[in-house]
Amino acid sequence: MADLITIEDPEDPRLRDYTGLTDVELRRRREPAEGLFIAEGEKVIRRAKDAGYEMRSMLLSAKWVDVMRDVIDEIPAPVYAVSPDLAERVTGYHVHRGALASMQRKPLPTAQELLVSARRVAVMEAVNDHTNIGAIFRSAAALGMDAVLLSPDCADPLYRRSVKVSMGAVFSVPYARLEAWPKSLDTVREAGFKLLALTPHEKASPIDVAAPHTLERVALMLGAEGDGLSTQALVAADEWVRIPMAHGVDSLNVGAAAAVAFYAVAGGPRS
Repeated sequence: MADLITIEDPEDPRLRDYTGLTDVELRRRREPAEGLFIAEGEKVIRRAKDAGYEMRSMLLSAKWVDVMRDVIDEIPAPVYAVSPDLAERVTGYHVHRGALASMQRKPLPTAQELLVSARRVAVMEAVNDHTNIGAIFRSAAALGMDAVLLSPDCADPLYRRSVKVSMGAVFSVPYARLEAWPKSLDTVREAGFKLLALTPHEKASPIDVAAPHTLERVALMLGAEGDGLSTQALVAADEWVRIPMAHGVDSLNVGAAAAVAFYAVAGGPRS
């Protein structure tokens, strides 16, 4: 059973994991280096715990203590009870959901390990917006993708905003970093995957014509918002595919495009 500790000093060193959560650059550096990430909200905290992430501590406003009582009784980590005002002074923003948890990261698997059993994977290049990362992971989980591979310059899926937008789906889909880009795409191809690059280019085949759901193994490549896939990534692909558009619309937000393409690649969700 966890200890419930009331804290009234925002400078208390026990709250260090939660300081400056709105400082994106600081948290980007600090969280991976210290092996932690922040889960926000009751559902996300529960999903992180159920996914096997070890809890370092929990930060709760008073009204959330009873809501989280079963978790408090189950975990050995300390639970800090604070006022909403103190939580805001520590984190830098009003914690609307009233519950935060600092979780311990797990070692990432290698791409080779994930590719052994996967059939449908998403490959992201330079997607550095945390909202888009979270949305893509949520769609990947919902629509039956087996894994996600990230180029070295993609944003952190375990950053607080990504986790929140995904509603914890980042815990459901395994992911790995491709350390050498785009050379690491050779590893994906050698594992038996056909590399499909999603692009609005007129030379790309309509994704329904390419019929990726009929292929044995598919890796769908997605680029950053606005820029799309780099020339190097497009050259490395086996085929270019596009989502047919109407009313003169030339492209979709990468999160929306990913959802449409995942459905086409996976043939719908698999129960």
